Amino acid sequence: MSEQRIPSLYDWLGGIDTLNRLTDRFYLHVKADALLGPVFEHMAADHPGHVATFLAEALGGPDDYSRQYGGHPHMVRQHLNRHLSQEMRRRWVGLLLDTADELGLPDDPEFRSALVGYLEWGSRLAVINSQPGVTVDPQAPMPRWGWGEVKGPYTG
Repeated sequence: MSEQRIPSLYDWLGGIDTLNRLTDRFYLHVKADALLGPVFEHMAADHPGHVATFLAEALGGPDDYSRQYGGHPHMVRQHLNRHLSQEMRRRWVGLLLDTADELGLPDDPEFRSALVGYLEWGSRLAVINSQPGVTVDPQAPMPRWGWGEVKGPYTG
């Protein structure tokens, strides 16, 4: 009997095409949002694609973000001095989950709990990294999230 391969979260959700659809639609909602719209008003046209590529790698897909853009240190740099609030973070996570529902991404409890876990963890790091005085660790590893993943404890 052969061992069954457990798919990555990336494979389970449908790969890069699904993530590109998700981030394209999501950022349309973000731009229209009263709280988040001003934060993203100068967003480059390729921003949704960069986020899709980051999410792909973080959720177990190819390492394209690290190879093309510089991995997690690059993502941290994008948040420096943005002064993000918990209210903004919660809205960002909520809109992303609403968009996942809108597009019919998998809604099984195992996948959604893993996705929510990653979004909570990553968005809280984004808020921390957006505050004054934060510096970037150039050796910070790229997060890799899986089924039932937990990280920590936080040692900021």
